[in-house]
Amino acid sequence: MKFPHLQIGNLRPQYPIIQGGMAVRISTSRLAAAVANAGGIGIIAASGMDPRELREEIRRAREHSSGIIGINIMFAVSRFKELVFTALEEKIDLIIQGAGFSRDIFKWCTEAQTPLVPIVSSPKLAKIAESLGASAVVVEGKEAGGHLGTNHSVRVLLPQVREAVKLPVIAAGGIVDSHDLMEIFKLGADGVQMGIRFAASEEANGALALKEFYLQAKPEDIVLINSPVGLPGRAIKNEFVTKIINGQVHPPKNCQNCLKKCRKNFCIMEALNNAQQGNLEQGLIFAGEYIEKITEILPAGKIIADLVEKYTNL
Repeated sequence: MKFPHLQIGNLRPQYPIIQGGMAVRISTSRLAAAVANAGGIGIIAASGMDPRELREEIRRAREHSSGIIGINIMFAVSRFKELVFTALEEKIDLIIQGAGFSRDIFKWCTEAQTPLVPIVSSPKLAKIAESLGASAVVVEGKEAGGHLGTNHSVRVLLPQVREAVKLPVIAAGGIVDSHDLMEIFKLGADGVQMGIRFAASEEANGALALKEFYLQAKPEDIVLINSPVGLPGRAIKNEFVTKIINGQVHPPKNCQNCLKKCRKNFCIMEALNNAQQGNLEQGLIFAGEYIEKITEILPAGKIIADLVEKYTNL
């Protein structure tokens, strides 16, 4: 079976596979470069970084890859504009933007001639993005890990968005193996964005304990929590998540104002940093619905090579 051809502006990866941008510091230069070198699109998660760190990560990714490198940025973060302009100054190949909808970023990216790919959760938002100059859209369903903008499956949303716009449509949420690829491409996707499969890669910047925790997760462990961002989030149930669900977490004592608007039910940056560093009891571990399909930690290049081989032989 042949892959569809994904083209975003003037960018055309060898394979229509985008690695999801996972914050905080799961998706850094090492992972992005490895995915780009394997023929996909590598993404650095800018949310939670400061401009200096982001600049260094982009430059480091460039040093280790000649492939396509982008960033993912949440509109909800306080330093949104500063981080976007840092990436544009570094001539980033593309920007994927989620967790809210910014009209300003369309103007910034148009002026910089940088493809913008907003994450949308409805045909209406996809059409607005197209009218504002998006180069493509990511349609993300309820199966995704992290912050969610919908309670509808990507398998329901994808055909609706495909019909609504002429842009390339990239599907995200619950896409892990070659059979998922086949199903999603048959529904009209031009490409896929895969997060948790690459979070459990050798190059992902999470602690080994975190990656091993992914492999142990079962379907019944995946739950929804109320995030300080103001959106529901899909995570793996652990001690910390159980406290969130039971209302036993505490507001942050030393708020760093990392978000434009924060419910302050707990410090999400502290919780995500704990997970990334392997403090699993006090960490917030985002993950998608079908994490049980991941059974081993592999190099990112091997993940892509296996997906390509199995998909082309279907």
